[in-house]
Amino acid sequence: MAEPITPEERYLDRELSWLAFNTRVLELAEDPDLPLLERARFLAIFSSNLDEFYMIRVAGLKRRIAAGVAFPSAGGLMPREVLERTLDRTRELMARQTQCFRSEVLPALVKEGIDIARWDDLDDAEHVRLRRLFSERIFPVLTPLAVDPAHPFPYISGLSLNLAVVVRNPRNDTEHFARVKVPPNFPRFLPVAEQRFVPLEDVIAAHLSQLFPGMEVLQHHTFRVTRNEDVEVEEDDAENLLTAMERELMRRRFGPAVRLEIDETVDPHVLHLLQRELGVNDGETFALPGPLDLTGLHAIADLDRAELRYRPFLPATHRDLRDVESASPADMFAAISKADVLVHHPYDSFSTSVQRFVEQAAADPRVLGIKQTLYRTSGDSPIVDALIDAAEAGKQVLAVVEIKARFDEQANITWARKLEQAGVHVVYGLVGLKTHCKLCLVVRDEAGGTIRRYSHIGTGNYHPRTARLYEDLGLLTADEQVAEDLNHLFNTLSGYSLESQYQRLLVAPHYLRNGIVERIHREIEHHLAGRPARIRFKLNSLVDETIIDALYDASTAGVPVDIWVRGICSLRAGVPGLSENVRVRSVLGRFLEHSRIFAFENGGDIEHWIGSADLMHRNLDRRVEALVRLRRPEHLQELDGLFDLAFDPGTASWRLLSDGTWQRVHSTDDGQPLTDLQRVLIERKQRRKATT
Repeated sequence: MAEPITPEERYLDRELSWLAFNTRVLELAEDPDLPLLERARFLAIFSSNLDEFYMIRVAGLKRRIAAGVAFPSAGGLMPREVLERTLDRTRELMARQTQCFRSEVLPALVKEGIDIARWDDLDDAEHVRLRRLFSERIFPVLTPLAVDPAHPFPYISGLSLNLAVVVRNPRNDTEHFARVKVPPNFPRFLPVAEQRFVPLEDVIAAHLSQLFPGMEVLQHHTFRVTRNEDVEVEEDDAENLLTAMERELMRRRFGPAVRLEIDETVDPHVLHLLQRELGVNDGETFALPGPLDLTGLHAIADLDRAELRYRPFLPATHRDLRDVESASPADMFAAISKADVLVHHPYDSFSTSVQRFVEQAAADPRVLGIKQTLYRTSGDSPIVDALIDAAEAGKQVLAVVEIKARFDEQANITWARKLEQAGVHVVYGLVGLKTHCKLCLVVRDEAGGTIRRYSHIGTGNYHPRTARLYEDLGLLTADEQVAEDLNHLFNTLSGYSLESQYQRLLVAPHYLRNGIVERIHREIEHHLAGRPARIRFKLNSLVDETIIDALYDASTAGVPVDIWVRGICSLRAGVPGLSENVRVRSVLGRFLEHSRIFAFENGGDIEHWIGSADLMHRNLDRRVEALVRLRRPEHLQELDGLFDLAFDPGTASWRLLSDGTWQRVHSTDDGQPLTDLQRVLIERKQRRKATT
């Protein structure tokens, strides 16, 4: 029987929990039953995930240690202990990734005629072609940077791939160090022949003598640096948030180094030089067999080899938005007027639902105004284009743009200026808060002079491309209570409204945490009174201690609690006397599970809420978030069905064990695969489409 845990141990550390999430991503890459190119993509996703984790979370740990912040985390670990465990676990995972790539994925690719060769593996004809390519296109771009008394150690930009080169002057036998940056504007893996590639750094390394004529090239080693790239802007002191953000983005390039990746063949003297100049220690240095930076495998995964990828899937138009009598698009306003519409992306098409809603609003002469939040979207977004068209047509258009959306800051600044130039009223939300809610409100002058408002509240961004890859939910409604709530919320975001009374919304930062906790306690009351009680959450991350403690209280009282989480989970599941009634599942796969659902049995009067918020401190305290309550019985049944499928013992998932580890359960005892949740939803949508 497991040892009882102390009150201080009731939370799992969030950083180590995140690493457990990325381990689940790596396990998909290691799965031989997945299509081969998808395994390559999961290797790339693992790398890009880890890059971002180090740029933000590990950088934050190092800042706290440097500042002497000696407070333990909620999980009871001191910052230095968390950092040490994080570095050790990262080392294990990166070694596993390398093993998976070199011993499993790469040989399997070769068997399928896809080869990532090294320079020495190429034949003479291939060498000739690449020498010509180097001479004509690559060489003119390269800039070798020497290090000597007249040339200080160059700045190494974050995530750039570089060659550390040691050369010798034959006249005086003096050795010199130089750095050559691998240019990012060339393919990471250069095509040599049909589906045969070579790492770009190999081609550069083979021609170093041309970069250092007259010198003897003694050695070269590939390396890569990860830097602190979190952006900090003191908004109270910034007269112009846009200008302040642009300045801070320039400073980001010079953040301190937090990780050094280097080829395992590196000479100790070269390694010591790099560590000294970059300010990293042995624990932050990861020596690996090349090639480094497997994010480049995204390009390999994109190869036109349908038999090595997931079967094609074309999202369908939602059944409530189809015009069965003609080939013309459905009238969105007429459809939404009949009943609320709950869209489930990517199974329901984003372009024929949310995108069409905004585009029709922009083109409809009866529409008087559009108000919309924009957190992330694409540079060529039809949503942005529609808002511009609406403004140019004389409609009142408000866009609440979050220019502090991490790693999308520069893109958001660019299209925010584009919107302003077209006459859109652009605001940047509230000081000290990120605007993360996904909202759109359309004001329309209906027949007879009646003003009617139409709303969209979603769990995901207004981003057409990611809507094909991210699983999200969205409510399209003509409900007046929802519209009134959104009107108040938009007024708060754009002006000085202090309105706080919402009928169908739970809004952060002031009301969401308390609203969730109150409903958890209400479930306890229902259970003790013998009425139906159950709590079911689906979210990306669960970290907030207040909510976790409330869930522990519910479990102790006997309320069943199901948590469906994609990423971080600081709650311990199945611990006797604490959480024996809590089950935690994680589903990863073809689509990124991104929707947030909060379901309460409520004594039989079921409540289901969807929205933008995860249960993390940043969402509940430092962001504007919104959840909306669903009303239509069919929608409640649909979401209940999702939970039933996710927690069915026959569905493949990862299960959080009482000791804090995750167990992947994806096959029966005799090796038969369990149900793939996302595949089931695809097949249901395709069957429904075929019968209509």
